[in-house]
Amino acid sequence: NLHNDHVVDVACKYFEKVSELTGRHYAPFTYYGASDATKVIVAMGSVTETALEVVDALNAKGEKVGLVKVHLYRPFSAKHLMDVIPASVKKVAVLDRTKEPGSIGEPLYLDFLAACDQTGRHFDVVLGGRYGLGSKDTQPKHVKSVYDFLDAEKNWNRFTVGIKDDVTNLSVPVDESFHVKADYTSCLFYGLGSDGTVSANKSSIKIIGDATGQYAQAYFAYDSRKAGGVTRS
Repeated sequence: NLHNDHVVDVACKYFEKVSELTGRHYAPFTYYGASDATKVIVAMGSVTETALEVVDALNAKGEKVGLVKVHLYRPFSAKHLMDVIPASVKKVAVLDRTKEPGSIGEPLYLDFLAACDQTGRHFDVVLGGRYGLGSKDTQPKHVKSVYDFLDAEKNWNRFTVGIKDDVTNLSVPVDESFHVKADYTSCLFYGLGSDGTVSANKSSIKIIGDATGQYAQAYFAYDSRKAGGVTRS
C-alpha cells in the first residue's frame, strides 16, 4: 500500500521532466478549453485529439466548453482530476472506448463518479457514453454532438456516439453540418485483394512522411478472403 500511495507523486515528477523536454504539458490529467467552461468531456486516447479541434471551434463561436485528457489512468487520482476541472463546470460527459456487459457503467465513467464522491464535488449532469466500438470513426461532428447532448431536454446514460444504434436506440443525434477547418488532405482508395493497391499506398504514405516533412497516417481494411476481396486504403 505504501508503494502504491507514492506512485502518483513519482509519476507527477516525471511528467514534469517530460514536459520540459518536449515542450508539451503532461500531468495525470490535463485540461484544455475555456477557463469558465460550463460543459466538459472527460476522455483518454486518440479521441482527445479530435476533441481539441472541436473545443477550439465551439469556443470561437462563443460557447464555453472544455476537455479533460487522462494521461494516468492507474493509479487513479481523484484529487488531480478535480483540480483541473474549472469551478464553473456544470455538466460532464465521460467517454469510454469499451463496453462492459453486465456492468452499470464503463470503467472511466465509474471512476469519475467515485472521484466525485470521494472529493465531495458534484455536477448537475454526469453522463457516461461509448465511442469507437467496432473500429467506428469518431469525427468532430460526433464530439460536438456530445456537447449538444449535455444540453438536450432528454438525455440518457450509456449513450453511444459514432455508432448508429437502431436496436436499443442509445445513439445520440448528430449534427451532420458541423465541420472544423483543418489543413490536411484525405484520400480513400478502393481496390481488389492482390491487385497491389494496399502495397502501393503503404509505399506512398512512407514516401510522403519521409520526404515532405508532413505528418502522414494510413489505415487499411480488407476482408479475410484476401485475393479478390475488396480493400480500402
